[in-house]
Amino acid sequence: MEFRADRTEFADAVGRAARALPGRTPVPVLGGLLLEADAGRLTVTGFDFEVAVRIEADAQVAAPGRVLVPGRRLLDVCRVLPDGPVSCALEASRFTLDADGTRFGLSTLPLAEYPSLPAPPAPYGTVDAAAFATAVAQVAVAAGRDDTLPLLTGVQLRLDGEEMTLAASDRYRYAVRRLEWKPEAAGGGGIVEAVLPARRLLDAARSLGRGGDVRIGWEPGGGGGLVGFEGGRTRTALRLLDGRLPAYTSLFDMAGAAVAEVEREGLTEAVRRVAVVTEANSPVRLDFSAEGSVLLRAGYGDDVAAQRLPATLSGADEMPVSFNPAYLLDALTSFESPRVRLELLGAGQRALLHGVPGDGEADAAGEHRHLLMSVKELS
Repeated sequence: MEFRADRTEFADAVGRAARALPGRTPVPVLGGLLLEADAGRLTVTGFDFEVAVRIEADAQVAAPGRVLVPGRRLLDVCRVLPDGPVSCALEASRFTLDADGTRFGLSTLPLAEYPSLPAPPAPYGTVDAAAFATAVAQVAVAAGRDDTLPLLTGVQLRLDGEEMTLAASDRYRYAVRRLEWKPEAAGGGGIVEAVLPARRLLDAARSLGRGGDVRIGWEPGGGGGLVGFEGGRTRTALRLLDGRLPAYTSLFDMAGAAVAEVEREGLTEAVRRVAVVTEANSPVRLDFSAEGSVLLRAGYGDDVAAQRLPATLSGADEMPVSFNPAYLLDALTSFESPRVRLELLGAGQRALLHGVPGDGEADAAGEHRHLLMSVKELS
């Protein structure tokens, strides 16, 4: 095996494939990156049974072949390689890299012990790459981090006709985002639904969101099934999580709620500012008034902060609500609109956030919604 590639493109391929490497594994070969050179192309693959990532890069291939190299070590080497072309070769059991007078030699892992990669799932349809990346980022913030509840660490993907719905919840918040997609006549068009690991899906969406379309492949089967994403020269396959998220239709029914509206960036900065004095798990209180303002307050005793902002309120003369500041900031920053609308049921109850489009923008109401539980403060 021998090839020559541009350092920037080679390092980018290694870096993106390395995101699939497990942090710890009892199977040493899963810590390796598979490099395959053939016919003017280099393919770098990372795999840990839950995700497979394959990145292609241009290369001048003098001798085709395959090699399994320790992934973290190769990534470290790529970070310090000088700019320009990189010449790589397999010399007996050593993988060498030469760039502008700098030479590295790396041990290799037994290729025969590397597990077989999953076959790409059958094509199902396509979605705009940038829109998909944005949508995944908007809902992934609501996914849980507790690995003892794996279902709640996922993002639920639902395909229904020409609509895609992404949803995530950690029991304290629930984010939902809808967007258009194009099913393929051969396989798309029906309703399919599955939960994918949020962190893995976010990595995949970011890697694919550089422009163009993302082709989605689908292989049903619960925790044994796969969803594939292909865009440009990147292919990712994610294994499904077992189960389904709780239905959110009734949760998002906010009949009788008071409605507040406020400038989003101003509220975001105000929450960040007053939250400086909060202790762990201490809330930020927002007092909305029909007179045209919201007063933010945080802290206890002598350590307090407050800021007032312009806001509107309808459906009530006043509405005091309190939120976990980190959760509220996650929700506010997930929106792109200049203003945000809050449907409020009161202290200790649900609050539903929507984006409010600016002048000349399409009304995106319902496309992205974020539900939070407000905190019932002790008197």
